[in-house]
Amino acid sequence: MPAISVLIKPASSLCNMSCDYCFYCDEAEKRTQKSFGFMSEQTLKNVIRKTMLRAEGMISYAYQGGEPTLRGLDFFRQAIAYQKQYNKHHISVHNALQTNGYLIDDKWCEFLRENRFLVGLSLDGTPQIHDSLRHDRKTGGATFGKILDSTRMMDDYGVDYNILTVVTSEIAENIADVYSYYKEKGWHYQQYIACLDPLGEEHGKAPHALTPELYGRFLIDLFALWLQDLKKGKQPYIRQFENWVGLSAGYGAEACDQRGTCGIQTVVEADGSVYPCDFYMLDEYRLGNFNEDQLDAIDKKRYEIGFIERSHKLDSACISCKYYRICRGGCQRNRDFDQATGLYKNYFCPSYQMFFEKYYDTILQLLPRHIS
Repeated sequence: MPAISVLIKPASSLCNMSCDYCFYCDEAEKRTQKSFGFMSEQTLKNVIRKTMLRAEGMISYAYQGGEPTLRGLDFFRQAIAYQKQYNKHHISVHNALQTNGYLIDDKWCEFLRENRFLVGLSLDGTPQIHDSLRHDRKTGGATFGKILDSTRMMDDYGVDYNILTVVTSEIAENIADVYSYYKEKGWHYQQYIACLDPLGEEHGKAPHALTPELYGRFLIDLFALWLQDLKKGKQPYIRQFENWVGLSAGYGAEACDQRGTCGIQTVVEADGSVYPCDFYMLDEYRLGNFNEDQLDAIDKKRYEIGFIERSHKLDSACISCKYYRICRGGCQRNRDFDQATGLYKNYFCPSYQMFFEKYYDTILQLLPRHIS
């Protein structure tokens, strides 16, 4: 078996923040059990044992939520201990943590640095925008100040982190201010994730939803700012742009949403249940449970439900598009099914058309070595 990617939810959908656009709150509300509470150490052991003993060469563990740090630092220390215990084949192990940063303190920073975790820190733009979207769950109050303190602490300890920003309508409309603010703070590694519409609901109706036109304009404006800094040799690392440049040069994309087809992911809820993608953790997509099933049985179920196969069913106009070489049809989560053709088309296709009509040739002229 090749390298394995495992995403673990130690605290299920539990969170100490309340974010207006949270996609996982939407998913949790649409399944039989909203939250599975805290993951037990026995479940953690089973997950790591059953994945690590099957991996070859490399394995990655990412911890997400909800808010994973709610599970406590001892849980993560135990995860490292299990990794060492079951690394019988001496493979390379990578750990990552996606967090809202609310509980980060000196002990967390020491642990993250010593164990070489890559941290994805959720932060939404300027203080004003962030606090309008991301609230303290108990008080409803502002959260930005505490998160900013966490970035300073991680800087002091030398913890590697990326800023993860959900592109809501507010972010899209103010991206110049956001970009400038991130530059001022020295946040060189950035990821921008398009805000998801609720599963099974009409696009563009949620309060912070993106329209295709707005998202297209966001991509154009952000790329213009990035390109300006690229010419000075001072550009931040923005994963989406880096991947598009790499794809134009014949390299593969690191992010599944830019590969055009879904990959093999192993996403584990707190009770040990496994799902094929973080965006589809609903009852009908459950593949098994690491407390009961082996990895082979879980992967067999993945193919039985045809999860990956459906991402190959792209609209013919999409596949024949001039820009498909780089665009690849976007993320399956943003695609809509056409009953007449049995194929999918991405809701943000007009966004990508807008963007690539302006910058496709520019991207083709950039080589990865120019932006690394």
